[in-house]
Amino acid sequence: MDRTLVVETVTGPRMADLRRARDCARGDVVELRLDDVADLDVAGALEGRKRPVIVTCRPTWEGGRFQRSESERLRVLADAIRLGAEYVDVEWKADRRQLPRGERTRVVLSHHDFAGMPADLADRMRAMRAEQPAVLKIAVTVDRLSDCLLLRDSVQGSDAHVAIAMGPAGQLTRTCPWLFGSCWTYGGTVAPGQISARDLIDRYHVRETTSKTTIYALGGSPLGHSASPAMHNSAIAALGLDAVYVPLETADADEFCRVAGAIGVSGASVTAPLKESLLGRASADELASRIGALNTLRWTGREWDGRNFDVAGFLSPLDRRSFTLRGARAVVLGAGGAARAAVWALKAHGARVEVAARRHDQAAKLAREFRVDAADWPPQGPWDVLINATPVGTWPDVDASPLDGAAVGGRLVYDLVYNPLETALMKQARRAGLETIGGLEMLVAQACRQIEWWAGQPPPTAAIERGALEFLGS
Repeated sequence: MDRTLVVETVTGPRMADLRRARDCARGDVVELRLDDVADLDVAGALEGRKRPVIVTCRPTWEGGRFQRSESERLRVLADAIRLGAEYVDVEWKADRRQLPRGERTRVVLSHHDFAGMPADLADRMRAMRAEQPAVLKIAVTVDRLSDCLLLRDSVQGSDAHVAIAMGPAGQLTRTCPWLFGSCWTYGGTVAPGQISARDLIDRYHVRETTSKTTIYALGGSPLGHSASPAMHNSAIAALGLDAVYVPLETADADEFCRVAGAIGVSGASVTAPLKESLLGRASADELASRIGALNTLRWTGREWDGRNFDVAGFLSPLDRRSFTLRGARAVVLGAGGAARAAVWALKAHGARVEVAARRHDQAAKLAREFRVDAADWPPQGPWDVLINATPVGTWPDVDASPLDGAAVGGRLVYDLVYNPLETALMKQARRAGLETIGGLEMLVAQACRQIEWWAGQPPPTAAIERGALEFLGS
């Protein structure tokens, strides 16, 4: 199938809620999850539908919420078949002999493994395929990004099928279903790890992407807070590119390179904790080598080319405000990849730099490497500029701050965290009368340089910023 369909999963506590969600759905097909509907009425669920539907009534033994008897559950599915539902989802482990044959209804034979990636997955696939269902659906739970490749290899040779890797490491199976030969992808908020149908359609453009689509990616872990997919996909749409930008969640540099190579990633953004570990796996430019960290990769056809656009992105908000760094006391919180870029940029522009971290040995090591000072924790003010290069305060821990409010004092607080837009640290600084800069400005600035390097076109700055704000406001 050239065009991947979007199946939007809907449910509701009562029939009125289910029907309302069904009629508002944007998917090409609507999956009606009936297992949690109190006043269940199969005829009512099907009546007046405007799109094809998949009727699903998932039992508790396979991740659903239907708690009544198995005979009652199968009766629900039998009613859907007799009433002419376009599809009925039936579990591979269920006793399907009780179900009637329907001329208008096709069977989705499904199997979900919430325990992990089964060692006998290929055998299970062969057994399911032998029953010749209209669509074969397999969903497994993955802990590692590379498990997506194992799933891809296991489903090769199937006819119409859907392959899903549940969990953050499996997002690739949902955003790029064509890599796995899936005839459709599921969107919604009912099942664990699902991406909303709106994001699949408007952000990842799954209806338009194909095996010819260029893939860009974000590597690191965790990635659930990241605005980068929204930003870069907004830029891709504005430039009219046949491309998509997807998260590849892993903390293992070798695993990232292996998966990115296997699926043909053309360029990648790099975030924590991979900024330093990927440096040795790329041909890095002088700046990235000096800093000891990169944040961007581009595949040349033979190797990864690495750059660090964090420095330019970091300096952009300060330049915009004409903030003078020469001679300024600058305190950097943290000792990771983002801190390295900040320390290098500050020192290169003449600031008196101090590094502070809860683990003093890490701060001291970074300070020695860049020939700056190591400060005690917590650092003592006042300072001219304080930079938070730690992840403290990032969504969902939005009330966390790297410093006690009483310790915040100086001229400017620059928090590299961008989600939320105003962090707890920034609120502390504002209450103390300090000027603040949030991480979004830096993020947009470096994203502009990334997309320009990958695509060879001037970056659509407004589209990138709009994508970020839409994500952070959703």
